Amino acid sequence: MNKWYGNRAEEPIVIASRVQLKRNLAQYRFVGKMEGEEYSVVADLVRGKAADLERVEDMKYYSCSVGKLSPLEREALVENSIISAVLPKKQGAALVLSEDEGVSILVNEEDHICIRVNALGSDLKKAYGRALRIDGCLEELGYAYDPRYGYLCASPLHTGTGFHADYLLFLPAITMTGKLQKLSDEIGKFDMEIFGISGEGTKTEAFLYRVVNRKTLGLTEEEIMAHINQVLEQIVAKEKKYREYLCQGSETEILDKVFRSFGILRYAKKLNTADSLMLYSQLKFGHDLGLITLLRKPDLYGQLMKVQPANLQKLCGKSLSVEERGKYRADYFNRLMECERGVR
Repeated sequence: MNKWYGNRAEEPIVIASRVQLKRNLAQYRFVGKMEGEEYSVVADLVRGKAADLERVEDMKYYSCSVGKLSPLEREALVENSIISAVLPKKQGAALVLSEDEGVSILVNEEDHICIRVNALGSDLKKAYGRALRIDGCLEELGYAYDPRYGYLCASPLHTGTGFHADYLLFLPAITMTGKLQKLSDEIGKFDMEIFGISGEGTKTEAFLYRVVNRKTLGLTEEEIMAHINQVLEQIVAKEKKYREYLCQGSETEILDKVFRSFGILRYAKKLNTADSLMLYSQLKFGHDLGLITLLRKPDLYGQLMKVQPANLQKLCGKSLSVEERGKYRADYFNRLMECERGVR
């Protein structure tokens, strides 16, 4: 089965949509207060719903104890944004994962349950609809809910709907023109934040950023989605505006960077993760602007999943040193660019 991000061509700016629902079970204390067997009891209850999820979704679901995975497997899951970097450090952590990897259910992280659902492009409603199906299935376990405050979560920031929506955006023009901090300040006034895919401020790789809502209390899921979609429209308009600005004033410089990126990816003998992703993102930027013609549309998110250290080793089928990873990554892109002989 194809991964959720391999079903259609990638959009120029909005790469993916994601919905997260945080829930807790009424019969058990919050994760931070649990002791002893409580962790395993909650994990077993959620993992036990895998068969029901398969019937609801008509798709295979897998479940596991995160602590029993190898370090490489855990790292690969973090790289793919299937689990958070925090989850492997938590006692009794477990995971329920759909076959297409579009749904991941994190157990015993900050809350008992965190449902993550992804969709390609700007299809936030599709992600939300799928999340509701998953939520309806798990609701049979008995959620902690207050008529006045809504879903009760470990953090007051999540109490209410327990709902977070975010978009993964490709913003090379806003970044290149130095407008990112201004954008961050502007959307902050609307209870939104933007951060790099590494999760550390606005620093990022490959011009990729997430825009997410901060407020959940006092708003419905539909209001949150409408709110973030309004902000998304403004961001997309700004990115398009700055792309036009760059093309008018710096087309030759951008063209040079694009074709240099192609050449390096085609012939380099060693590449680290950051350099390879930046080069490939510049290639995508050039393709989106019509400055370079590729036989296959760039798949930035797909390459992001493949060339990070743990996933690269899984792709290779063996453990690799840093030096070996650099060589294998370069060879991977060499072969990928070899398929683009008709580039112009």
